[in-house]
Amino acid sequence: MAGPRSLHETTDDEHSPKSGTPANVSAASLAAEQRITGLAILLGAVASIGGFMFGYVSGQISGFFDMEDYGRRFGEFNVLTGKYDFSAPRQGAIVGLLPAGCLFGSLIAGRIADTLGRRMAISVTAVFCCVGNIIEISSSSSWAQFAVGRLVTGFGIGALSVAVPMYQSESAPAKIRGVLISCYQLFITLGIWVAEMINYGTHTMSNSGSWRIPNGLSFLWSLILGVGILFLPESPRFAYRVGREEEARRSIARLAGLDERAASVNQQIDEIKAKLDEERAGAQTSWYEIFTGPRMLYRTLLGITLQAGQQLTGANFFFYYGTTIFRATGLSDSYVTQIILGSVNVGCTFGGLYIVKKCGRRNALMGGALWMMVCFFVYSFVGRFKLDPVNPANTPTAGNVLIVFSCLFIAAFATTWGPLVWVVTAELYPAKYRAPAMAIATASNWLWNFLMSFFTRFITDSIGYLYGLVFAGCCAALVLIVFFFLVESKDRSLEEIDTMYMLHVNPITSAKWSEDMVPSSSASDEKQTAHMEKSDKQIP
Repeated sequence: MAGPRSLHETTDDEHSPKSGTPANVSAASLAAEQRITGLAILLGAVASIGGFMFGYVSGQISGFFDMEDYGRRFGEFNVLTGKYDFSAPRQGAIVGLLPAGCLFGSLIAGRIADTLGRRMAISVTAVFCCVGNIIEISSSSSWAQFAVGRLVTGFGIGALSVAVPMYQSESAPAKIRGVLISCYQLFITLGIWVAEMINYGTHTMSNSGSWRIPNGLSFLWSLILGVGILFLPESPRFAYRVGREEEARRSIARLAGLDERAASVNQQIDEIKAKLDEERAGAQTSWYEIFTGPRMLYRTLLGITLQAGQQLTGANFFFYYGTTIFRATGLSDSYVTQIILGSVNVGCTFGGLYIVKKCGRRNALMGGALWMMVCFFVYSFVGRFKLDPVNPANTPTAGNVLIVFSCLFIAAFATTWGPLVWVVTAELYPAKYRAPAMAIATASNWLWNFLMSFFTRFITDSIGYLYGLVFAGCCAALVLIVFFFLVESKDRSLEEIDTMYMLHVNPITSAKWSEDMVPSSSASDEKQTAHMEKSDKQIP
């Protein structure tokens, strides 16, 4: 006599026709049986070191400009102050060549990921970061060499910014996918914070160790990622697409803590297969179909806008130029203020993980944009009309207000637009177009990152704190864009999200949408057949 079977076990005759999933088990039950496993958490953590690397090199450069030895080697002597300074073009080039390299890296990352696989692409691009790091450390007096090193490092980090969220979104169980992808942003904030702490510990050194020690540690993070990722499973969706079906099934089961023949595993394999069969039934695709494919122009432009929007919130205004900004408020040690901002950033990003898990994407993004808009209004008007530009020490209250609202801004960004943009972009596209569409969306992030990092000094030298009004206006526009165009994707499979966009689900009411609401005339032939056969069985 056969013993009782677990919910996780199914037999072929219990499956609905063609689908491979149990006919009497709801989609919610299938998702609920997935578990949170140590392997899934490890996958999210190791892959997210790519984000840590970006945060680390972004956080350290702000502090370098105030270091004595770094200024002596790469700056220009100012006879009026008796110190070494950096002109706006030179500082802009050193800061801006990193995101410039990221721009190019992100554009080719999709092709690398489709050719080598998600996991190997991450490992290979980590090597570029090692090469760039060597160029930077070996610089002795040429600021151009240091800047070129950041360009090469940026190439690797830009490629990682596409490959890592892609790998996480394709591998993570649906119930924790948002949290795992958000770990990429969490690790960016951790990288910024660690860099600021190390800068604080070395900035008083009078020799090159003040900047070479924090710079050299970047090599370690690249090695950990490049080697560690090889011990994790390949993306099951990539594995299936290249013909390794059993590997895909095994990876899905291991990451969700299920038996390989569990209902949830069968459902995901069936969905991947259905989408792949649908793609292969059509003609050979080209890269430009991310603009011409079914419902793809809408999604491609939305992804580009959201990724650009993450930069246009103004967050990197504080991280790239933080020490320079807060020195202007009269603070005696701007490194301390950077550590405060970095600590707020890290702490609130943990809160962002909770928001990703419990709240919808749309509400969190709109609320965060409104919050940041208010902070920039206060920051701009207080800095412009209340802070003494000649001697900030005469207006300590205004300086304190700037610091407080900077912290409030960072809290808003870290809990919403920091982590959620990576999540939404990774969920936005069908598998057929995911690599090139994510690449061009992420490239828009790096393009605006570069433009801001290079031109910020020129703009602030011209209009000062009123620069914040530009970011406030961008935040207001982002509220409207999310409200009218972004579909709610929380707790949905990637294939279900694709269906919502294909069916032109209204973004404003998308949180209430379910597959049961699809009219039979809009449903696929496969679903119609399954429904008819199920109905026939119920007729006495």
